[in-house]
Amino acid sequence: MTSWITICDTCKREGWDAASGVTDGEALAALIEAEVAQGDGAVKTRRVSCLMGCTHGCNIAVQGAGKLAYTLGRFAPVAEDAAAIVEYAAKHAAAENGQVPFREWPQGVKGHFVTRHPPLPEAETD
Repeated sequence: MTSWITICDTCKREGWDAASGVTDGEALAALIEAEVAQGDGAVKTRRVSCLMGCTHGCNIAVQGAGKLAYTLGRFAPVAEDAAAIVEYAAKHAAAENGQVPFREWPQGVKGHFVTRHPPLPEAETD
């Protein structure tokens, strides 16, 4: 089943270089997108403007239909962080309920979890 990495492309970390013209979130998004492009299609990405976690920037969310969802933050726009995020999202995609056992977490995501959300209830039909 597909898991999505939602990436805040407006995140700016302390010391952000405004002269670069690229936010830290945009830089991290590009790295994550490049990493996902090498995968098997179980992980997809999308960018959003603001996940409202400014004190935790750079922020991402990992989500999948019928699965636990996670918000993670405090990432740097570097290849190592992008690779860890994508590796975790692939494990999330493979997990029936989205819960990845701690022993399987990539080292690069440990200490970055901000919130966990239960799956949304199934849509009710009248």
